[in-house]
Formats: sequence, C-alpha cells, structure tokens
Amino acid sequence: MSAGTDAGTGAARGTGAAWGAEPGPDAAARPGWTDADVPAFWQGLGLPGLYDLHVHFLPPSIQRAVWGVFDAAGPKIGRAWPIRYRGSYEERVEQLRALGVRRFGTLPYAHKPGVAAFLNGWAAEFAAQVPEALWSATLYPEADAATYVPELISAGAQIWKVHVQVGEFHLDDPLLDPAWGALADAGTPVVIHAGSGPVGNAFTGPVPLRRVLERHPRLTVVVAHLGAPEYGEFLSLAEEFERTHLDTTMVFTDFFSAIDEAGAYPDALLPRLADLGPKVLLGSDFPTIPYPYAHQLEALARLREREPRLDDDWLREVCWHTPRRLVEGG
Repeated sequence: MSAGTDAGTGAARGTGAAWGAEPGPDAAARPGWTDADVPAFWQGLGLPGLYDLHVHFLPPSIQRAVWGVFDAAGPKIGRAWPIRYRGSYEERVEQLRALGVRRFGTLPYAHKPGVAAFLNGWAAEFAAQVPEALWSATLYPEADAATYVPELISAGAQIWKVHVQVGEFHLDDPLLDPAWGALADAGTPVVIHAGSGPVGNAFTGPVPLRRVLERHPRLTVVVAHLGAPEYGEFLSLAEEFERTHLDTTMVFTDFFSAIDEAGAYPDALLPRLADLGPKVLLGSDFPTIPYPYAHQLEALARLREREPRLDDDWLREVCWHTPRRLVEGG
C-alpha cells in the first residue's frame, strides 16, 4: 500500500493501493479445491460442519449498493474485485447449507447516523427466518446507541459488527462508550474491521481499538482479517487483552496476498498466530469474495507447510470450537 499517516498513530497507512495484485476474475485462486470438496474437509477433521462468523447478508437495497461499490472498484476498494456469489439471499443460504456452514453471522454495518436501526430490524427478521443465521446487529456513534445497544443485547442479539473503514468514525467516540460498556458486561462478541485494508483512512489502525480496550478490557472483540495489514500490532492486542480475538477472513488466500506486500501475512508472525491458540477463528466474507469458498479453507490447511503447529487440531479450533464457544459459551 502507498504510505500515508493515521492521525494519532504515526504509523504507515494505505491510502491508495489495495490488497492483492491485479489478477483476472478467476486468477485469484490457483487450481485447487472446489466447493464440492468442503464437506470432506470438515468431515476429515471430525467436525459437525463449519461455524463462520464473518458472513454478510444485508437488506436488498443496501446489498445492491455495496456490490456496486465493489463492481466499480470504488475508493474504499481500490482494485478489481469480482464477486463470486451474488444470487438471491435464498440461493446464498442454500449454498452455505450445501457447504456445511451450520451457523453464520449476517454482520450488517452502519455507515451513517440513523441506519443502524433499519439494519438491526432487518437482521433480526432474517435471523428469525433462517435457523443457521446468528442474530447480528450493528452500531454507530449516535446518541441512540446508548439505548438500542443494551436493548438488543437484552433481546438476544448474538453478534455485532462495526466497520470503521466504511463508516469513517472513531472507535473511541464518546457516544459509543455506553455501548462498549454494555457489550463488555454482556460478553457479546463484536466483529470489528479496524485494519487499514483494503484502503486505509484516518479511522483505521490498531491505536483507536487499543484505546477502547484499555477502557473496556473485558470487551469481546473479533478483529476482522487478522487486522490486515497491521498484523503485528493486532496480534499484540490479542496477546495482551484476554477477550480479543482475530478472524482469518480472506487472509492467506492467493487473491489477498498475491504480490502486494501489504496483503501477505509474514511467515515470521506465524509462530505468534499459533501461540494464540483458541483466539483465532474462521471468517470467509461470503458472498463478497472473488474465489470459491473452498479456497479460504485450502489456504488455511496449507499453513502447516509454513508453521507445523497450525495443524488439524488448530483447524478444529478455528473452524468450529472457538467461534461456537465465543457465541454460545461452554
């Protein structure tokens, strides 16, 4: 990524370049696994299926708008990004079922004031209709967040999503402090896209999240995309804060780490990833991925070639046990 400066961090940030090289529509994934291979993968691990927290289902109007940004390689995307799974939501649910994804988040994310209520209402209805869907919710720095966040927690919302790269707000905005406190008290996980990929801005990077965690150390956080490209800094947060986790979404895939040094996960950090044990969990970003769902799993399986401890036991934790415990306890 091109160098920029994140206000308050002094760290290099991507402001123009984006994840990955510039392959054609199907060049992102080298010949390998297909989606038909996925059930054999989790069956071979002795798992009942896959538990994928990082999946998106959005209201149709917003889904079209999001896909339009990807189709146009908009400024927050920065490169060609052909979407692999763009059928109706009924078709996409059936695709996940065929893969053996037993539970999945829907992860709406608010991008401006007043949108969270609409997204949260739609996501609640979706979860009520689709048994595999986790009841997902989002928040935004607005006065109402102090009310609707605890109300939704009490009502049973199971997972939250925040996307500062899109929403362009500070994680430590004072308007969010009551919401973080409520979420920390409840232990409800929050998936946060805080890394500066694919194109960073003044709101991304590890420092704002560190400030939130220092104030709310019991907050249950899942850092999306392993915090790419600030892998080391977000690893440090997961090492330091008991309830901070990382998800694997798109990292290690050929698309994500093809040539751009900002996308590739360094081999030198793999031992630290292994040391985290059950604080790493599966994410896919389905349906907005430019390769077969299977490729993410293939990429995880071949990590043992680079770090032997990222073995079948590690995969069992990543693909089922850790995300299930995070949402369901036990």
